[in-house]
Amino acid sequence: MTDILATQKRYYSERAPEYDDWWFRRRRYELEADDKARWDADVAEVEQALAVFDPRGDVLELAAGTGLWTRHLARTADSVVAVDSSREVLELNAARTGGNVEYVLADVFDWRPEAQFDVCFFGFWHSHVPEERLDEYWSLVRSAVRPGGRVFLVDNGSGDPGHARRGRSEREIRTLADGREFEIVKRWWQPDELTARVAPLGFDLQLRTTANGEFLYGSGA
Repeated sequence: MTDILATQKRYYSERAPEYDDWWFRRRRYELEADDKARWDADVAEVEQALAVFDPRGDVLELAAGTGLWTRHLARTADSVVAVDSSREVLELNAARTGGNVEYVLADVFDWRPEAQFDVCFFGFWHSHVPEERLDEYWSLVRSAVRPGGRVFLVDNGSGDPGHARRGRSEREIRTLADGREFEIVKRWWQPDELTARVAPLGFDLQLRTTANGEFLYGSGA
């Protein structure tokens, strides 16, 4: 597992220049008009849910990536600490977001917070946490939020055969635009399954999938 997690880190560093193409469905990720409309509707659903959640105070974002979510968090938060293991994606994040964001270059599995936060957010990261590290990860989240602190997460709800195929248990094969392949951790959670899994760890989550099934998202305390 140590090896595959190292490969996963390298994959996201190498993927940084094309990551936003996936989110905005450009170039090799382009969709037909009807599929793009469904994708955009699901994106809007999650973004509206985050707006209603209203992340305020001190916000921690784990595996912050290129800033697609950091930009939303920074609009309402007093401060944002954005942690990621890839220098390449944090540079893109800073170019997109700026403002009241502190960037921390660190492996989420190794990093420990020096302060506590009102909100912990993670987007498209939880599905990359292997089962053997799951309790440890949620322990990190719990230590990072103040008593009564809140959590918001969003992740994939379905696969994307345009650049991925299922591998062995908990794994997926991802392909970059140049044809290189990387094996990474990828877990597919159902809302009720994930809610039940983290309840004994001290979290009460309300999760759902978007109308068109593209994303899993929700919040809790």
